[in-house]
Amino acid sequence: MDKILEGLVSSSHPLPLKRVIVRRVVELAETPLSQAQCRAMFALGTRLVLQGPDAFQRQVGRQVLEAYGRYHRTEFEAFFDKGLVLGLLQRGYGELSCRDPAILDYIQAGLRLIMSCPSVLELFELLQVEALRMVCERPAPPLCARLCQLLGDFPQCLPRGRKLSLAFCQQLVRSIAHFQSQGNCEAELRLYVSQVTQVSGLLRSVWKAEPDTLLPSLQELFAVIAAADTSFEPSVALASLVQHIPLQMITVLIMSLTTDPNVKDASMTQALCRMIDWLSWPLAQNVETWVIALLKGLAAVQKFTILIDVTLMKIEMVFNRLLFPLVRPGALAVLSHMLLSFQHSPEAFHLIAPRVVSLVHSFRSDGLPSSTAFLMQFAELMHCMMYHYSGFPELYEPIMEVFKDMPKPSEEKMKLILSQSAWTSQSNSLPSCLSRLSGKSETGKTGLINLGNTCYMNSVIQSLFMASDFRRHVLSLNLNGCNSLMRKLQHLFAFLAHTQREAYAPRIFLEASRPPWFTPQSQQDCSEYLRFLLNRLHEEERTLKALSSAKSAESRKNEESQAQETVHKAQVFAEALCKGSEERTLIERMFGGKLKTTICCLNCKSTSQKEEAFTDLSLAFCPPTSLESTSVKCVEHSEVKDGSVVQTSTSATSAGETPLSSLEINGGCNTITNEGTLKDFSAEPNSETKSEFDKDQDNRNVSSVLVGKNTPSVTDLLNYFLAPEILSGDNKYHCEKCASLQNAEKTMQIVEEPEYLILTLLRFSYDPKCHIRRKILDSVSLPLLLELPVKRATSPLAVVSGSWSVDVEISDIGENLAKKLKPSGADEVSCPQLVPYVLSSVVVHSGVSSESGHYYSYARNVTGSDSSGQCHQSKAFSLISPQNKLLAEESPCTVIENELDTEMPKEWFLFNDSRVTFTSFQSVQKITSRFPKDTAYVLIYKKQNSTCGYNTNSANGLWVNGDPPLQKDLMDAITKDNKLYLQEQELSARTQALQAASASCSFRPNGFDDNDPPGSCGPAGGGGGGGFSTVGRLVF
Repeated sequence: MDKILEGLVSSSHPLPLKRVIVRRVVELAETPLSQAQCRAMFALGTRLVLQGPDAFQRQVGRQVLEAYGRYHRTEFEAFFDKGLVLGLLQRGYGELSCRDPAILDYIQAGLRLIMSCPSVLELFELLQVEALRMVCERPAPPLCARLCQLLGDFPQCLPRGRKLSLAFCQQLVRSIAHFQSQGNCEAELRLYVSQVTQVSGLLRSVWKAEPDTLLPSLQELFAVIAAADTSFEPSVALASLVQHIPLQMITVLIMSLTTDPNVKDASMTQALCRMIDWLSWPLAQNVETWVIALLKGLAAVQKFTILIDVTLMKIEMVFNRLLFPLVRPGALAVLSHMLLSFQHSPEAFHLIAPRVVSLVHSFRSDGLPSSTAFLMQFAELMHCMMYHYSGFPELYEPIMEVFKDMPKPSEEKMKLILSQSAWTSQSNSLPSCLSRLSGKSETGKTGLINLGNTCYMNSVIQSLFMASDFRRHVLSLNLNGCNSLMRKLQHLFAFLAHTQREAYAPRIFLEASRPPWFTPQSQQDCSEYLRFLLNRLHEEERTLKALSSAKSAESRKNEESQAQETVHKAQVFAEALCKGSEERTLIERMFGGKLKTTICCLNCKSTSQKEEAFTDLSLAFCPPTSLESTSVKCVEHSEVKDGSVVQTSTSATSAGETPLSSLEINGGCNTITNEGTLKDFSAEPNSETKSEFDKDQDNRNVSSVLVGKNTPSVTDLLNYFLAPEILSGDNKYHCEKCASLQNAEKTMQIVEEPEYLILTLLRFSYDPKCHIRRKILDSVSLPLLLELPVKRATSPLAVVSGSWSVDVEISDIGENLAKKLKPSGADEVSCPQLVPYVLSSVVVHSGVSSESGHYYSYARNVTGSDSSGQCHQSKAFSLISPQNKLLAEESPCTVIENELDTEMPKEWFLFNDSRVTFTSFQSVQKITSRFPKDTAYVLIYKKQNSTCGYNTNSANGLWVNGDPPLQKDLMDAITKDNKLYLQEQELSARTQALQAASASCSFRPNGFDDNDPPGSCGPAGGGGGGGFSTVGRLVF
């Protein structure tokens, strides 16, 4: 039968006829055959597979082997033995060389047929030895790729044992170093890339299965690229291995390389140059990360000679790689680092400057969507370099011309970029090799890692941190030995100010400051958290003060007792906070104000007054009519008893509007609410009004801009908050003097202003049908500067003492509140004063309900002495009390007509969990017009001309950005954390990181944010890639 079949397939009969006869022969494999007949068919199949002159004969050979081997497995096991396989691998088959990939194809097919037979174990042992021998002979890419495919399908054939496995990996690395592409057409290049990917993929699998082989393999890789042999140039295909090296190992490996005394400068230079050449490999991932890490590592150990030599040798090659879109991202990252760090001479920049114009034209002509973004980055890089090396107009004029239609970064931003990129600035920043993991952004600010729907805390903490006077007071406290919440806040502020990480994980502070009723890992209300935090800090200080006072005598007698230790800590904390501030707590001094409520009976004219402390004011939305035609709120459906008010609705409220919430009391923690239907709301910024100031504002032109009738500003909401209410109808006031319900007028006045004014814009109204709190998306404009009307009494108030906490709890709604509003006769003579405030920060809520969405914040550094905050009263957004009848429509808001981005440097920052970026006040104003669901929620204003600002001229130590020097224990903690970070990377590299290395895994560093700005609490999306569109995108 074998002779007939062999003659048939080589005959000249029509191909369809041959196929029919071959099918009949294959079907006969099911019939019983003698051992000799089986061996004859196996031998025929082998000859056709390995020596068939055409595809048809090779296909017939595979069909015969598969059919007869399946039905006559015992006979095939005897035929496909160690002798046959060893002969094929060492001597080939006839004229077919043993290095032909067809040999491996045949062996792989045979292994599949005898997988269930005992003899396959012997073949596995044989192939383990032969596989190592073959890679030592430096197989060509096709054979090596085919071998790796076989070993990937049959991992039992991989060399076993640590020594053999390690030797196999090292020899495979050297084999890749000898790879060379055999053609230049696109199809050949694609095939070559796929072969290299097959080989590197096998190495990845071995590293994952046996982590101990990774580090020696990398050492072998470095030895190959560091070799000084000029007769051999390692292949750029080695770049395919980089993507399989865990990024967590960067710190450990770079430190090892740059500090190893056995690595000579010449070897390091050679290795670095060849790594830069890897940027040409089209599918290499993370090559630029490793190159930049090595450059930073060399700068950290001050090996500047290597950096200079490599930069001058490779800067032009890296620049040329920008022409190829497939490798452009990595090339631009390396080019930027090279140019920005090479700051001692313009030599490197001037090597590529003449080619900038042609490259820009190439960017603009290739028509790729990504080219525009790259062009923006490239333009910023060129502006930085021309700014740093000024004085070469003949080189720079063409560059300036080609970039004339693109935005130019501000001088301050360019200074910041250059200062952060210099070699000298990296001497203590080795952990920043991974910028996403530990390096600060260009802003110099530190983000906060989202620990699971903790954006509500992150946005509040960043806003408090950017309240400069508060931050400086916290950092200056001497709290050694005290484990208080204030101590934890000081620790957090210190890390935000001084850590080298891009983002810090505030786990300890989260656990310490989270309200007990907050469910972990769920979205919460940032305003509620802020009130709780400030109240906790305040109450903690008060408690420790009381404890210190009560136990001071006892502590002297029991020096070694536990009680004495506790009291000592309390004394340290209390003394630090009380220094120079009498009895007021730090929270009182920074955020505490006082609000006086007066209810006047319209029948007997007697009044009841109550003075209450607050840390924030909750501003409800006013009905449109209150902005246009009235300055008096009329409340008709509330229960009033003995001077108390429980408001249930507002007569001017239209459909879809939220009833006015009464004022916040007891430090802003308790609220007289709309029968439980109001809790917190949000507002949004708008671009219709803006204001900015200069040191010489009197010399600037000022123009007035009316706020639209349908676009209230924060000024309007505050005026509405302070407007008098007429208590009538069901809302009548129970007058003690009249002993009956009477019509009355209720007014509220701010009698003591805080240093930092916190305003919460109430935006969430309760929907009784759906049982959810819906968000009102009406537009609200934010003034950059406002003036708060404060009515200070000329004589001391006899109503309430100046203590922080007034005894008004949530249970005081009703009769209890009335008992505390005692008649006082007549109003005190008051002197209205306009207190200027400047906007410091804005917390934005993104979403449509309070139970979901995302928080982020805008903020800038503002102190009480900032000249930018000084403004003439007539040029401010003034809040005039309704009693003075200055809330008429013709009293417009005003705007200084100078653009923030052009007149002043970018001083605003956007804090979005881990991400911190530069922004502008215009962006704050326009956020809702760009993202309708993103609305301002909590505003913090800083009082100007303040006498409570922190003295930044202290001589107690070096100051950074105006902040006081840290206590020694805080500095030690930050230093320890930096060292701990390196240890974490080393530990990760030796254990978990090695096991996590795989092609499918994506490296997400600990500082990676789970929120996309703005308006998202989900994982960041995006990505890129795709196939090759033209051969021009393949670069070798």
